[in-house]
Amino acid sequence: MAVFVIERRFAEAIDLGAVDVGEINLINDEEGVRWLYSFLSVDRRKTYCLYEAPSVEAVRRAAVRAGLPADVVIEVTGKVHADGSLNPV
Repeated sequence: MAVFVIERRFAEAIDLGAVDVGEINLINDEEGVRWLYSFLSVDRRKTYCLYEAPSVEAVRRAAVRAGLPADVVIEVTGKVHADGSLNPV
């Protein structure tokens, strides 16, 4: 399965308490994508999420259904470590 980084930009600071993670995961399951984890910016207006998915289109379909932005979706193939070594994701 391919791995994608998704940048999500929100108009206002995201309220994590209002996010229905169960619903997002249900939609993701139906679209065949898996949310691994996310990073949240200090101003709470951007997230950077790591997903496994069969395609960019599947990521975008899941985002639309969940009512989440998916401003930038990038497929990644490797992980670079602090020592300069490269490993596949």
